[in-house]
Amino acid sequence: MSILLKGGRVIDPVSNIDKVMDILVEGGVIAEAGDLSKYYKSKDIEIYDASGKAVTPGLIDIHAHLREPGFEYKEDIASGTRAAAAGGFTTVFCMPNTNPVNDNRAVTEYILKQAAESGACRVIPIGAITKGSLGALLTEMGDMSEAGCPAFSDDGKPVASSEVMRRALEYAKTFGLTIISHCEDPALSAGGVMNEGAVSTRLGLKGIPSAAEDVMVARDIELAKLTGGRLHLAHVSTAGSVGHVRRAKAAGVSVTAETCPHYFTLTDEAVSAYNTNFKVNPPLRTAADMEAVISGLADGTLDVIATDHAPHAASEKAVEFDLAPFGISGFETALALSLRLVETGRLSLKEVIEKLTVNPAKALGMAVPSLAPGARADVTVIDLGLVRTFDPADMLSKGKNTAYAGMTLTGWPVAVMCGGAWTFKA
Repeated sequence: MSILLKGGRVIDPVSNIDKVMDILVEGGVIAEAGDLSKYYKSKDIEIYDASGKAVTPGLIDIHAHLREPGFEYKEDIASGTRAAAAGGFTTVFCMPNTNPVNDNRAVTEYILKQAAESGACRVIPIGAITKGSLGALLTEMGDMSEAGCPAFSDDGKPVASSEVMRRALEYAKTFGLTIISHCEDPALSAGGVMNEGAVSTRLGLKGIPSAAEDVMVARDIELAKLTGGRLHLAHVSTAGSVGHVRRAKAAGVSVTAETCPHYFTLTDEAVSAYNTNFKVNPPLRTAADMEAVISGLADGTLDVIATDHAPHAASEKAVEFDLAPFGISGFETALALSLRLVETGRLSLKEVIEKLTVNPAKALGMAVPSLAPGARADVTVIDLGLVRTFDPADMLSKGKNTAYAGMTLTGWPVAVMCGGAWTFKA
């Protein structure tokens, strides 16, 4: 059945559109856009009243952990994609730190099969850079690319060897693929559980210095310059890293970068109560780092907002801070948290939408989403005035490890369409 989204504020960064209009969806694509009042009384068209709401291209998350195969007790593709859809996402790129690691065609094809059978949104696997994500032998990137991997990362583990990272960038370049770097010097971060600084000293917790991220960001930028490879930097959290990326872009290096909502909404002071839901890697940093991240988003240094959705079982987080795993379950709060940047005047609504749709696609060389006629009908409808106090009990993810329990946020997705079919309605 055809679907008409009536009277929404259509925000399409690619087409530079921000105005009230109608959108007609037929056969999984955008058929028409504009004043479509001629269809309002048609009995053959489903009418969705989007009046007073924003209508945007479907959100894209290029950094998430769906845990399947191997860790289905934390999350599986079915539960993770339901949570993603509830967060406004129509496409999710899943990291390879599964069991077995997604380091070969068979695992890639398994993930795609599971997503086709039970996914509530589109799932695109990220392949591992090295076999077993052990940092030594490169995977068969060409073969995995044919199977469906557009990018490669050992996320969760850094590629410590500069030689291996150089060869990875060169190898990926031959296929037009992107290398996503988890920038962490393991020698500097070893044993750390939070940001190194005054707060870690006060709490008696071993810290991870900003330099653990900064030096690897600098290294990988230099390797991208050397090889001409396409580099994307994951979860940027420090002022030093933002500065490195800014200078690299000015010098013409092929680099893009992302940050996550917890790095522009929280600081290491949040760890003061030893709540393990605030334990992430890289760790929450200082107020100065948070300001640098926000400034990086505002001036375009940081291209993408990603969730780094990292669900864990409640029992895993209900331990001493030192023993708990790193990670926040982020799908369902990412949009509302990002919209705080609009509320505070740091970014425009169009800029936030761009960092959640257009820029993620560009970073990984994928088709850029749009609401223009002929485009695939991936659509997110947002009630910008909807106020909700976030309750973990309402989460669709298996992982309830949120850092935002009890927080009141404004602006939530209320309907999501993937390929012309509704995948979420509030």
